[in-house]
Amino acid sequence: MTPFGLRMRQLREQHGLALKDMAAALHISSAYLSALEHGRKGTPSPMLVRQICGYFGIIWDEAEEMERLAQMSDPRVVVDTSGLSPKATLVANRLAQRVSKLDEAALDRLLDVIGPL
Repeated sequence: MTPFGLRMRQLREQHGLALKDMAAALHISSAYLSALEHGRKGTPSPMLVRQICGYFGIIWDEAEEMERLAQMSDPRVVVDTSGLSPKATLVANRLAQRVSKLDEAALDRLLDVIGPL
């Protein structure tokens, strides 16, 4: 699941909505919406993010947060280290190999090290 998918699911559940009903209201398939929630689809389009915000009545800072979450929710990340140090390439490759084995505490520590956007 991606950060955007998690937030979207939380909103849907808070409003007591079935996935198929939300999908119908947004004029998208429930399969696509489910895949978006579970991180099997890439980053949603800015238009879809705006539709979702409108659907839930999200405005201002919360809408900006949804847009930021969408931008940070591509489940297939590519890290280009060309032109960087060999150590940067090593870090990117080691992270790619091991990210699935890291527990939540380790992920929190990594996020602390790299800091906010």
